[in-house]
Parts: sequence; structure tokens; C-alpha cells
Amino acid sequence: MSNKQIDISVVIPVYGCDESLIDLYNRLTSVLKGIVKSYEIIFVDDCGIGNPWKIIKEISINDNSVHGLKLSRNFGQHAAIIAGLEKSIGDWIVVMDCDLQDRPEEIIKLYDTSQKSVDIVFAQRVDRRDSFFKRVSSKLFYKVLGYLTDTKLDASIANFGIYSRKVIDAVLSMKETHKILPIMVRWVGFSSISVKVKHAARRHSASSYTVIKLIRLSLDIVISFSDKPLRLIIKVGFFISFLSGVYAIKIIYFALVNSISVLGWTSMMVSMWFIGGLLVSIIGVVGLYVGKNFDETKFRPVYIIDECI
Repeated sequence: MSNKQIDISVVIPVYGCDESLIDLYNRLTSVLKGIVKSYEIIFVDDCGIGNPWKIIKEISINDNSVHGLKLSRNFGQHAAIIAGLEKSIGDWIVVMDCDLQDRPEEIIKLYDTSQKSVDIVFAQRVDRRDSFFKRVSSKLFYKVLGYLTDTKLDASIANFGIYSRKVIDAVLSMKETHKILPIMVRWVGFSSISVKVKHAARRHSASSYTVIKLIRLSLDIVISFSDKPLRLIIKVGFFISFLSGVYAIKIIYFALVNSISVLGWTSMMVSMWFIGGLLVSIIGVVGLYVGKNFDETKFRPVYIIDECI
């Protein structure tokens, strides 16, 4: 890529979305030409469905401001974003999806706001044009995730936004293997503001985030960015110990007052199964953290580039 000064870099992870790319490119270039002198658009093909790489190559051949990265396999949306961020050189960086639900025209509002001494401008989707199930599952996802990571997360804010160069450099300086842009951006700090934007309906492909994928993503995020589950386990352990002490006092009382030497078989078996299941769960959670640490010690790359335009 060129070493010339770039005002805005637009990073777009691409998973499928063949039908949207040409329209997205045309609308983006129209917007960017109207607000800055120089820009670059970076499409990152995350090896999803369809053949978006063919379209990306055709666009880049005709426009030197467009760059393409093709990953060697599907590494996930956030790995693709990081790949684009590491290749970007703009003073300001816009991150957006490829399905046109993030409207290119809203970049004007985001950029104008960024020029008011703000380092991060989040795009807040006040009227999400998603299905009822997607909206509900997203709200639940962010509620649970915010609680477990001790961060304030808003379901109306995703990756779409504009970030100053120093914010992106700070994010890229974080060396962990598992990277999630919204969490990392909030962690590094700097001044931020949310701006309400219009959210478009999905016109082509369906969302790639299923319930199973959301659960897996939330587990990865929680284990990578928070030790709260371990602290919750400790609290649960103390609480069970307290209940066990109360129950022991009750058993001793009944044994002394009513001269009962052996209490019921049922209560004993229920207690054994409950404690046994709890211990297995605790070991499982600790094992997840050990496994995550093991993955980090391998120092594997977040992504691998197969081809670059």
C-alpha cells in the first residue's frame, strides 16, 4: 500500500455478501469523495459463502483506492477486522459490515462528529431493522456479556463507528490472540461519543450469527477478557458452604431433640448429586481458562493472508 497521507480508511470484513459489494463500493466512494481528499477502502475476504474475492479484485483493478485481503480460511469477523486495521494507514478508521445494514451515508455524520475533539464515535442503531428474534437475542447477548465482563455494552452499538489513529494503534498493541474490537476499544479508553444513525434492513444474505455462534462468541469473550466467572464460582462455593452449615445445625438439632440417628436417604443423595455436579462445573470453567491460556502461549497469528491486492 502507498505511504501517502490518507484521511480515512474504511475496513470492511466480507463474509459472502456478493450481491452487496458493488452497491456498497459505489455508495462509499460517493460519500468519501464528498468529505475528504484522500481515502482507502479495505475489503477483507473471510472465506465465507459465495465468491466475493472475484468482485473485490475487479473493483481494485479499476480503483487504486481499494485494497483487498483474502484470508487463508474463515478466521471470524473480528480477526478479519484486525487484518484490515493492521493494513490501514488512515488518520481516521471506519469499521463497517458488508451487508449494507450499516449505511455508508451515515459516515458523514460520524466523521463530522469526530472533528469535535473526540477519538471514538460509535454508531448507535436506534431503530434496528432486524428480525424480532435477532433483536431479542442480541439484547440478551449484550446484557449477559456486559455483566460478565464488567463493561457497559449497548445492544444498539456494534462494530460500526469511526476511530482515531491513536485508538486503533492502542488496540493493535494488545497482543492477545483472541481479539474483539468493541470490547478492546472500550478498554483502551480515550474520549468517545455515540451518534444515532439509521439502520437499513438486510436485503440479501442472512446473518451468519446463529444462536450457537453467539453462545460460542460470548464464551470466548468472557474467558478472554474477564475473570468474573471464577469470582462468581468462589461466591457460589461460600454460599453453598453457608447452606451446608445451616443444614448441619438443623440435623444436629433434630438428632438431639428427636433422638434420630440417621436422616433420610433422599436428602443425602440429592446433596451428593448436587455437590458432585457443581464440582464438575467448577472444574470445567477452570479448565476453559487453562485452555485459553494454553492457546495464548502458542503465539499463533490471529489470521493468515492468502492473497493481497
